[in-house]
Amino acid sequence: MLKVSEITAGYGRTVILQDVSLRVGRGEVVTIIGSNGAGKTTLLRAISGLVKPTAGSIEFDGQRIDRLPPDEIVGAGLIMVPEARQLFPVMSVRDNVLMGGYHPKVRAGMAQRFDEVLDIFPRVRERLDQLAGSLSGGEQQMVAIARGLMAKPKLLMLDEPSLGLAPIIVQQMFDVIDRICKTGTTVLLVEQKAFHALKIADRAYVIENGQIALENTGIGLLADPHIKTAYLGI
Repeated sequence: MLKVSEITAGYGRTVILQDVSLRVGRGEVVTIIGSNGAGKTTLLRAISGLVKPTAGSIEFDGQRIDRLPPDEIVGAGLIMVPEARQLFPVMSVRDNVLMGGYHPKVRAGMAQRFDEVLDIFPRVRERLDQLAGSLSGGEQQMVAIARGLMAKPKLLMLDEPSLGLAPIIVQQMFDVIDRICKTGTTVLLVEQKAFHALKIADRAYVIENGQIALENTGIGLLADPHIKTAYLGI
């Protein structure tokens, strides 16, 4: 479904990613782990069209997308839930969630999809009339993911969904992600909580210093001595 081939990307003259390649198959959960500054977010921004690669190519659903603007990439069904949630704090939870469903290609059937999304997030349903800025961090993350699902993603990219959350909420968040995966949505997950992320992954990549250092199944990386030492603290 997604094929990233030897891309190089960065900001101005600063190169963040170099010769990065990965693939995501339809129905898979693929995890990318790595330390702060390794290039994980830049990779998702490049796939989303927010950062233009200076070399290499990106294909999604059989179409080359690295030359497309972000709105056309969204229209193709590739959706990113950004790091730090980026909600509209003085808008209601309802309006924040609905904002994800206004692209012309997905606007039809928005009311039904709204109910389906809220079935996944009962806590969000309870908070619809509150201002998004008044929610806890975990509730805000659920709203951000719900907003992403409103866009009918063929592939949902999640950037650090556990960032800043209490441990008990982190587990709840990964339970939700696992539930989304089981509905058939393909997921590309960037996450620093390596144990949780690898546990639900079909396959996973480790990015270090802007390059792919390791690739394996999620279970395979959980057993890898380097991963145990560097990312799991074992």
